[in-house]
Amino acid sequence: MALGSSLLTTVLLALAVAASPVQVNKPLVSLPLVRRTNSTGLSNLLANDQARARNLKERAQAKLEGRAASVEATNVVDTYVVSVGVGSPATQYSLLVDTGSSNTWLGADKKYTKTSTSKDTGSQVSVTYGSGSFSGEEYTDTVTLGDGLTITGQSIGVASSAQGFSGVDGILGVGPVALTQGTLQSSDDTIPTVTDNLLSQGTISTEVLAVSFEPATSESDANGELTFGGTDSSKFTGSINYVPITSTSPASEYWGIDQSISYGSKSILSSTAGIVDTGTTLVLIASDAYSAYKSAVGGTEDQSTGLLRISSSQYSNLDTLNFKIGDTTYGLTANAQIWPRSLNSAIGGTADDIYLVVNSIGSASGEGLDFINGYAFLERFYSVYDTTNSQVGFAETQYTSATSN
Repeated sequence: MALGSSLLTTVLLALAVAASPVQVNKPLVSLPLVRRTNSTGLSNLLANDQARARNLKERAQAKLEGRAASVEATNVVDTYVVSVGVGSPATQYSLLVDTGSSNTWLGADKKYTKTSTSKDTGSQVSVTYGSGSFSGEEYTDTVTLGDGLTITGQSIGVASSAQGFSGVDGILGVGPVALTQGTLQSSDDTIPTVTDNLLSQGTISTEVLAVSFEPATSESDANGELTFGGTDSSKFTGSINYVPITSTSPASEYWGIDQSISYGSKSILSSTAGIVDTGTTLVLIASDAYSAYKSAVGGTEDQSTGLLRISSSQYSNLDTLNFKIGDTTYGLTANAQIWPRSLNSAIGGTADDIYLVVNSIGSASGEGLDFINGYAFLERFYSVYDTTNSQVGFAETQYTSATSN
């Protein structure tokens, strides 16, 4: 995710009318999505992304082994936050939208207000993240998304303790429901997510989540859209190409896909498993692939930001970075590979320098989660997360080849 402090973005919650992904031409409900930045973490952008990658691997491995995850707590650097109403009458909470987790909880900043619809289940719930952790009591309550889009009996965690979430009230988890398994102290059952309940209560007819971003060039860009239940044809060009969720663990626990990467005509990462994640800012690739990329572009690691820095002449010679997903290749052009120069100072960089958004995930390939296509990738391509058919889709947008950085 790109950096900023107060960014309003439109979030569309739309109805679908078929059992497979459909296009929604007119939104039903729109929500403001605010981009929040934790200023204490700006200079540690890369370190925070790499910490999240380590913790995503650890959480998935711990789940497979039936043990508690041991994670490091780091502060959230940059988040997309949606206003969600809870209770009746509803109290509004600013919740981080996260495709890398699936529990919905609140109480980090603003405390939970109980109403007549609040029901304490008596169960303890806890989740660990790359950005911290929370623990508390499980309630069910009425959740309102936008004007009149209401879910009854939604499970929410009410935090008695939360670390690493300064500036937000909690999380709206929109990852696969399996990620909720093991988060309740009293049961090993999964907890229906917001998307699950939108489907089961008939609000949407297919369990699809679509995400659209636009490249950020300032701290006040309105640049995103979230669509439940279908896809918005105004946000992409051509067709959406789908691939099945990878069978390779631990990427298979998330919105995991298989892809290969080449720089120009040079292969730097053979086909392997990784994930698509709105909670990661950069594009992170296996350390051996990163070494090949670094050598090819001729960049040097900047001590202030941790990112690769290149000269103007090296930028002029940048080749396209190609991601082959299924039978389709998605290219990050030279411009798409660089950090927005208007935001250099926000990450501790020099105003006129050129920094690259591709970096190391912190481990070699072959670990089952060898890349993370984060915000820097997602701002160039429309992405669709289809639980009904266990697949992920991508399409080009008007910003795929834009030169806005």
